[in-house]
Amino acid sequence: MPAEPKATLEKALELLGFPATVEEHQLEEGLFLDVKTEDSGRLIGRQGQTLADLQYIVNRMLFQQDPNSPKVTLDVGGYRAQARDALVRKAKEAAEKVRRWGDVVELEPMNAFDRRIVHHALKDDPTIETHSVEVEGTDKKAVLLRPKH
Repeated sequence: MPAEPKATLEKALELLGFPATVEEHQLEEGLFLDVKTEDSGRLIGRQGQTLADLQYIVNRMLFQQDPNSPKVTLDVGGYRAQARDALVRKAKEAAEKVRRWGDVVELEPMNAFDRRIVHHALKDDPTIETHSVEVEGTDKKAVLLRPKH
């Protein structure tokens, strides 16, 4: 039986006590589900952690129903788009510091999703290289930016 991403998310939100509507959009890399709710702050959580956890759970549920189910990306009220823009801005500012001073710049520890945004934002910059490095005492990694030689 094919998975029903929109219906699965709507049911999960209902069971969690979040009155919400869900819009479904097709992307190249899967489905994008945008949640509209009055209680967006609680659903996003601190630094987007609740949203990330919900996305993980929904994808696991869909995979259980149908291993060929497309990967689903969740957003609440445009949070991910705003967070992505802020992260790209921060990456470009850090790259400018590296170009100006020639020093290595380390961004704060972040999850894999956010690191991918940083690496992608700077991948075509011929003067900067990026590396993810372990951060002791955490399961996150930091991104190092350094001059390309």
